[in-house]
Amino acid sequence: MSDQELREQVRERYAEAAVRASSGACGCSPGSQDLTGGLYDEAERSSLPPEAVSASLGCGNPLAVAGLREGETVLDLGSGGGIDVLLSARRVGPAGKVYGLDMTEEMLALALANAERAGATNVDFLKGDIEAIPLPANRVDVIISNCVLNLSVDKPAVFAEMFRVLKPGGRIGISDVVAEDHLTAAERAERGNHVGCIAGALSFAEYRAGLTDAGFTGIEITPTHEAAENMHSAIVKAVKPRDAAVRRELPVVANSGCCG
Repeated sequence: MSDQELREQVRERYAEAAVRASSGACGCSPGSQDLTGGLYDEAERSSLPPEAVSASLGCGNPLAVAGLREGETVLDLGSGGGIDVLLSARRVGPAGKVYGLDMTEEMLALALANAERAGATNVDFLKGDIEAIPLPANRVDVIISNCVLNLSVDKPAVFAEMFRVLKPGGRIGISDVVAEDHLTAAERAERGNHVGCIAGALSFAEYRAGLTDAGFTGIEITPTHEAAENMHSAIVKAVKPRDAAVRRELPVVANSGCCG
């Protein structure tokens, strides 16, 4: 399957999930694996619109380690129905800002509706790809993401873009699926498909090398629970050095007009 076919398969899967969540059904695909591990606090979940919770398709809770502070600017890569955007918005407060980035029109529409239901005024949803983030360099303090980077077919571009848009001294706190180093790509594919967040996962060593090559330091990859045999949902943390220069500046992609 080509990279474009994989991207389209991912887009279709999440568009269908958004439609199901909008209708009040669970956003998960029938027969899909449960990767969440129950890591969201029940009080957090119950305080959000049910459509945001039902559209959560992640593998963990990146906010558990992101350490968000009042007034910070946050970017959620692959924001889906908006659960992590809405929770982040509460933590950074009125002086802060949270961007949610998603490539799927249906998810963006659902996220906008959820933000309105929640009364969130410090959020902005953008349409775009995580390989070409539609924000200028040095814009955000923190990047979060929930089981999305493994879906990308160009992970070095994602790592470079995260580094570019972070302010010097900025940090990432993301959840992702990571494979044990001994597993080959074929063995990862045996354990699950690409859109199910398994086949496209990097190994621990590959993940660390990708972040290092992009310029990140202070890299920590901590497994939290098993997502498949010898594959783990993990918390990934790293920092952009305070003296870092932006290695690659991409032209800012104009917002499609979807979400202000």
